[in-house]
Amino acid sequence: MRLRKMGLVMAMMLAPAAQADEGMWMPSQLPGIGGQLHAAGFQGNPADLADLTRAPLNAVVKVGGATGAFVSDQGLVLTNHHVAFGVIQYNSNAQRDLIQDGYVAADRSQELPANPDFRLLVTTGFDKVTEQVLARAKGKTGRGYYDAVDAASKALVAECEREAGVRCSVATMFYGRDFYLVKQLELRDLRLVYAPPRAIGNYGDEVDNFMWPRHSGDFTVLRAYVGPDGKPADYAKDNRPYTPPAHLQIAREGVNEGDYVMLAGYPGITYRHRSAAEFADQVQWRLPAAVAAMKQLQDVIEEAGAADAQAKIRYASQLQSLKNGIKRFSGELDGLKRSNAVAVRQQDETAMLAWLGGQRTAKTLRPQIDAAMALIADGSATRERDLLLGLIQSQTQLMRSALRLQRLAHERGKPDAERESGYQQRDEELIAGQLRQVQRRYDPTVEKRLVGALLTRYQQLPEAQRPPEFDAAFGRTPAELAATLDRVYAATKLGDEAQRLHWLKAAPAELVNSDDALLLLAAKLQPALLRIDDERKAREGDLLRLRPAYMQALIAYREHQGRAVYPDANSTLRVSYGKVTPLKARDAVSYAPLTSTTGIVEKNTGVVPFDAPKPLLDAIAKGDYAGYLDPKSGAMPVNFLSNLDTTGGNSGSPVLNAKGELVGLNFDSNWEAVSASWMFDPRYKRAIHVDMRYMRWLMDKVYPAPWLLQELGVPAK
Repeated sequence: MRLRKMGLVMAMMLAPAAQADEGMWMPSQLPGIGGQLHAAGFQGNPADLADLTRAPLNAVVKVGGATGAFVSDQGLVLTNHHVAFGVIQYNSNAQRDLIQDGYVAADRSQELPANPDFRLLVTTGFDKVTEQVLARAKGKTGRGYYDAVDAASKALVAECEREAGVRCSVATMFYGRDFYLVKQLELRDLRLVYAPPRAIGNYGDEVDNFMWPRHSGDFTVLRAYVGPDGKPADYAKDNRPYTPPAHLQIAREGVNEGDYVMLAGYPGITYRHRSAAEFADQVQWRLPAAVAAMKQLQDVIEEAGAADAQAKIRYASQLQSLKNGIKRFSGELDGLKRSNAVAVRQQDETAMLAWLGGQRTAKTLRPQIDAAMALIADGSATRERDLLLGLIQSQTQLMRSALRLQRLAHERGKPDAERESGYQQRDEELIAGQLRQVQRRYDPTVEKRLVGALLTRYQQLPEAQRPPEFDAAFGRTPAELAATLDRVYAATKLGDEAQRLHWLKAAPAELVNSDDALLLLAAKLQPALLRIDDERKAREGDLLRLRPAYMQALIAYREHQGRAVYPDANSTLRVSYGKVTPLKARDAVSYAPLTSTTGIVEKNTGVVPFDAPKPLLDAIAKGDYAGYLDPKSGAMPVNFLSNLDTTGGNSGSPVLNAKGELVGLNFDSNWEAVSASWMFDPRYKRAIHVDMRYMRWLMDKVYPAPWLLQELGVPAK
């Protein structure tokens, strides 16, 4: 028992200590930690990093829900193979399988269009608007507070988007304490230029996912286009390449252990400033439940794909996403347990609240903190229902389309400013793009099985969590559910693209009175979904009002400890810094920070997922590495490891050296650090990157694209 307590004490000593390399910093915060940046090895001016209109940050973009970067003055964009996987899948079929074979455009005329809803966003403005957002929320609670913040945010967005081709949003920092208006140029015509074969871009697949050592060429090159007038436009043959304000320069030299590196990107969501109760819920229920449900969906898709090659291609992107999510959540659970995160966070929160008790602000803050804690506890009453309904709306194609169309019809009955976010006039073009691509990602048999799997789980929930509309629509037994799905999917015409687009443009009354079986079903479910949405907004409104008190106390406590505080990630531009760093994973197991082509051959079995393509194996055997070898080891680099602070959304983030040159492309984290979205543990946190020398060598010697290397500024050797 004493040893167990000592381990907890050591973990507690580790967690609150200031870590030089921890942090997903807002660019505006970087001048304030300039001393730390220079001490780590940065050779530039930290003030330059605070200006989003200057290089290098104006070259970093949000693409396909993750990150990329401009790498030429003709709109070339570098991102991950897995980030652009949907684009590759969209252009694939049983006769031309670009997933398996890869793609190298012979010239610009051969570049292939991306799926219609694939977007690239260039951040051009990031302004604090806290006072404007909260002006009319003061004194309100619950849904009233939510609606006031929502209305103010929409007004700011509408004003911002008067400029053509611009996409704007309002992001909150520190959970409702601060708000920022984000202005982004939205490019809608993206094209596939270069993608390695699956057995390079995804070498090792799920066996190697979140693992080190890695040997993956996880990169893809796209190109952004605009209309002949230079403005954002939909795909058209006469569009021309976009000229970015800046682009990154690919380094001719690589990195080695101990070298300074820096990463800029759009990390998705982190939860490091959440309450101890939320940490416990994540470990004890949420992660295990999500993994179980997602595994069932994975099984459905894999079984269908084994019997039908076309279904396998259509669901390849979704399957890859599910497998990645399952492994990530599983790793997150293991990591949080390894770091004793629940106990560490509870002890830290207890210490913070004890410290707060001695401060003058305690009388104001503590009641709000207690009220927030009560709301968080109440949220667990419907967590099972909310998980399953969320999966139904994210893991289906036709069902999601029907629900979106009915919700859009409902929202069209309101003034545009009062519509739900995601259903305003500004969103209809994106919805249309999503509806168009359904055809290439849908199979009726597979979807019925996916919906059936989720709703069978739903039928097992306690009655208090089951909206009566769902029971009426699907029945209470598996047999009733199966009969309903057979009838609905046999009768619906939404599988036809023209029908989907017809209903998108139809008047609300026409859609509500539609005789399409799936639209009718969605109409029956909508009252329940609207009611659930209203309950969510009321709760979120109160949390937006109350969480800032928790954050105010936490920030003050961290300052008392001598620590700077960065906001949790929320898909806005962030910067992290660190070094190329080895990993001591566990007792007697240590890893060097660079891998080489030798490891590709050592892993190769000729069987998926370690089936390196013959051209790659031949090139490795030939050993023509002139100009690409690492001078210290004499090896041909493939991937490298750093202690950069990353999370989901950082996929495709450029990794820069001390001079600001592009040396790597972030694509993964190690298994021991998947839990970093909740807790940064410097013992284990590592990020995994494609070495640019490997990408250049592949494009030079293995699947040649000399014209592309010339444009990238690193001509073939």
